[in-house]
Amino acid sequence: MNKSSIYHRTTDNYCYALDSDNLIITIKTGFDICSVSLFFSDPFSGGLMGSNESQHFYEKIMDYKIELDDCIMWSATVTPEFKRCAYYFSLNDGTEKLFYLEDGFHEDLNVSKHERLQFFIFPWMNPADINIVPDWVQDTVWYQIFPDRFCNGNPDINPSFTKKWKEPDKAVNFMDFYGGDIRGIINKLEYLNDLGITGLYLTPVCKSNSNHKYDIIDYLTISPDFGTEDDMRELVDKAHQLGMRVMMDGVFNHSSVLFPPWRDVVKKGPESKYYNWFMVNKWPFAKSGTYNAQKGNYYSFAFVDAMPKLNTNNPEVIKYFVQVCIKWIKTFDIDGIRFDVIDETSHEFCRALRKNLKKIKPDIFLLGESWHDSMAWLTGTELDSVMNYPLKDSIINFWLNKDSTYKAFEHAVNRCYSMYMQQTNKVLFNLLDSHDTERLITTLGNLNMFFQQMAVLFTMPGTACIYYGTEVALEGGHDPDCRRCMPWSHIENGEYTSITANIKSLISLRKKYDALKSTAYSFTHPYDNQRVVSYDRYDVSTDKAFDKNACRFSTTVSVVLNCSDEAVSINTLDHEILFSNLFDNGTLNPDGTLIYLKHNKDN
Repeated sequence: MNKSSIYHRTTDNYCYALDSDNLIITIKTGFDICSVSLFFSDPFSGGLMGSNESQHFYEKIMDYKIELDDCIMWSATVTPEFKRCAYYFSLNDGTEKLFYLEDGFHEDLNVSKHERLQFFIFPWMNPADINIVPDWVQDTVWYQIFPDRFCNGNPDINPSFTKKWKEPDKAVNFMDFYGGDIRGIINKLEYLNDLGITGLYLTPVCKSNSNHKYDIIDYLTISPDFGTEDDMRELVDKAHQLGMRVMMDGVFNHSSVLFPPWRDVVKKGPESKYYNWFMVNKWPFAKSGTYNAQKGNYYSFAFVDAMPKLNTNNPEVIKYFVQVCIKWIKTFDIDGIRFDVIDETSHEFCRALRKNLKKIKPDIFLLGESWHDSMAWLTGTELDSVMNYPLKDSIINFWLNKDSTYKAFEHAVNRCYSMYMQQTNKVLFNLLDSHDTERLITTLGNLNMFFQQMAVLFTMPGTACIYYGTEVALEGGHDPDCRRCMPWSHIENGEYTSITANIKSLISLRKKYDALKSTAYSFTHPYDNQRVVSYDRYDVSTDKAFDKNACRFSTTVSVVLNCSDEAVSINTLDHEILFSNLFDNGTLNPDGTLIYLKHNKDN
């Protein structure tokens, strides 16, 4: 038995309370393990000191398992009667059986009466420690808007240097302004409602001299080139009337060099009362444009001198930005905040945000920008979710790497959903492109592949987000080209009708079928082709560790993606086709997509 591949801990995504009754327990093993059993008990069932001889353990076979590239993750759900749990594992590789406890491996569990076995212990399922996420997020289809490039609704507030709206020409200059504003978003709410959108994610709208507003001057004022507080209130109010939630973008890792506290530091140095609001190492600073950040004079975002890094370890800074967020919630009635570069801020800062904002609005959605494993922020004391860039990369890389097999795709996706708790998986913020990435259609260069990936986006666990213009397959290279003007005249002329119809269809399916919003999925592969991806989604009513062989469900939605160069035959007899592209008379052609409903007659 390969003991070095076996791992478990009693924290994070390996052992956690799903709710007040259920505990999910997961163990990692190598591929040599053929079966795992979980033995669990109350720690005090054998008396106050937990006598080994009298303690009774229940066995639960760990049927649910998912494969990753280099391991298997086995999971089970138990319901401890008295809210505490002692447990251990029995592992079998076909030739050897070992017991796995907190202190390691045992060939047997027979010990002298004076010895104590060191079981894994989950001491108590405290309600305050359970990771609770907002229920509404799982049902939301998000639409990310970069305001300056979405729609110009009020030309009267445009700066004098605003350029003429370009459709759909490249955006070639970081500094160009095109006049998109909050009024423009309000004017297009009916369009978004017709598309099926139920959540708006706005990149920053607070006062800043840049078009992107990620270098904020005043966190308490709407940028005049975007509108007023009244405009923002009207946007949220009208969005709510249409059943849409609204999420603002909080940039609290860094500020603009024009942020008044920073200007005070530049002027007064250590004598400034704001000196410790930032991460300053040396003062005075060199002249502007002489690489202060690279020289270590002060820390900034990504060595950009114009974005000095805020000290989120400082209680004064924490208090200030908590109050900023409270003002946004109370003034505009927003439903969520996305935190830019959250993984560079302090955990103390994140904990304070959650504690204070959930008091004001318990179901506020707290989303962080993090491009990697973010378990440390997702224990239930900080964020509700993160932007699921690992899933984005896993999806896109499979299509770009023609040597990659369906199994590699399965492993990559499973990794993304094994990193976190089930409640987090429900609200992971899934996306395929954004203001920080190349546009999806530009990356792929193939509209049929684009539809395949959009099908994955809307049929995976989590919440789905499309970037403005994705519904028309808007092109764009890396920043700033990914921020082109929305081609409204072309949309109104009907040039993108067929593309948009497919996206609307996928959004509609996502909203209609609970199976596509659950966390229950399993990969299948009935095809003799290494580049065909297929998986099933289930409408199970529970988020316990899912075992399709043990659960009963009324609806199964199947997804098949032909990523090969050969046609594939698919038997859809007695099944209802929900969405298809390049599927004809039982044949799924190369780059084709098929989503169909299986009718489970036995259930």
